[in-house]
Amino acid sequence: MNYFTVIDLTLLALFVISISIFLYRKRKNLKKEGLLLLYKTSWGMKIIDEVGKKHKKTLDKLSYIILGIGYLLMGAMIYLLGKIVYIYIAYPSIVKAIKIPPITPLVPYLPQAFKLDFLPPFYFTYWIIILAIIAITHEFMHGIFMRRYGIKIKSTGFGFFPFFFPIFLAAFVEQDEKSMNKSKNFHQMVVLAAGTFANVLTAILFFIIMFLFFSLSFAPAGAEFNTYSYSIVAIPGIISVNNFSIDNPNYEKIFSMINDEGLTEIKTNNRTYLINKEGLEEQKGSTTNYLILYDYSPAIIAEVEGTIVEVNDIKIRDWEEFGKELSKYSPGENITLTTKNEEELKEYTITLMENPEDAEKSWVGVGYIESERKGVIGKIIAWLSSFKKQYIYYEAKFEAATFIYNLLWWMVLISASVALMNMLPMGIFDGGRFFYLTILSITKNKKKAELWFKISTNFLLFLFLLLMVFWGLSFFIA
Repeated sequence: MNYFTVIDLTLLALFVISISIFLYRKRKNLKKEGLLLLYKTSWGMKIIDEVGKKHKKTLDKLSYIILGIGYLLMGAMIYLLGKIVYIYIAYPSIVKAIKIPPITPLVPYLPQAFKLDFLPPFYFTYWIIILAIIAITHEFMHGIFMRRYGIKIKSTGFGFFPFFFPIFLAAFVEQDEKSMNKSKNFHQMVVLAAGTFANVLTAILFFIIMFLFFSLSFAPAGAEFNTYSYSIVAIPGIISVNNFSIDNPNYEKIFSMINDEGLTEIKTNNRTYLINKEGLEEQKGSTTNYLILYDYSPAIIAEVEGTIVEVNDIKIRDWEEFGKELSKYSPGENITLTTKNEEELKEYTITLMENPEDAEKSWVGVGYIESERKGVIGKIIAWLSSFKKQYIYYEAKFEAATFIYNLLWWMVLISASVALMNMLPMGIFDGGRFFYLTILSITKNKKKAELWFKISTNFLLFLFLLLMVFWGLSFFIA
């Protein structure tokens, strides 16, 4: 159990005890509705009244922006869902690698349990804080526009899930359904999209906070590398494998001479290269007459791994500093490289070689290939981390910085995800009613609006079912 997990479970215990005491003291004000315990408050109404009544002109102008964003998000979510369905059908290997089902609620410790290394850890503390902020801002924005358009509000408050232990689950603004239905279609649509607009604002605000926090709390502390230096080599030019001569070389002959473990030497007339069995297997089936082979370099010979943080006890913050430090030494000189792999430091003594492109410069033979995030999830993750350079290792200035940064990261991701999902044109989301009112406004016919609402809901349910089916099938495809 790591340090942050201990902190998380301690905070969870304190939170549960505090909420339990609060609910016990306020038990007379609790009302059970379905699976939830509802606690109604009056201060929420005061805030809604103040904003909704005092800023009518501003809210009227904002209404058109909210409506536009609602349609934009609806279109974006339909496109993204279509993209995801395409990926699940066309790329089963990617789907298999993701491991978790496509319809899985985000619960604490999900990334850790499924070893989803492309996501940061997700703790109970994050879950509680994020739910609270998203729910409160979402519902209050609904309430503000209800008040602006004269739609009656019965009550406001919080909902708690009472099983096992009480967790704050949601905020609510209870509307008067008759008053809502009597309101103009435009007003209803703005009210429905207002919650999503709040989620968009939350995502933008916390992205700015995340960026500022990262800038102040993290500093470059090493040069990341993810590959050794390599070259593209013509197969006909290869003269030996493991010091055994080879005539009329081709992929099959070369592969049959490769070591099962470790590195294999492959030579041409003027250069020596290295490759392992796995690296050569990945090139099987290539239609070109070339192989990608590692250059014979100090780094690969010493099997250097991790992030480069020091050269001869001189701190390295990034690739520029690494290059400047190497320029102080000549080919043939020995240096000590210190790398960091997670929290472990390791030293390597290596002999510098001549740079293949400039014999006067020293050379280690490491590099970084920036990975392009693929798929919908990959693009979102890339956007969230756009201000971080992949090839630089960043170190936190204080111990809790990583914990806080990941909280902000999840806040942005979940806020944006809720905004998108909520505008899906299907029954259980605000987007369903929003879509129904759109069709009703265009056709002026309730039966046609209900028909298209039903078609849209069933079609989207079919797409979600399709995702689950192809996720299951991916495990039976090699």
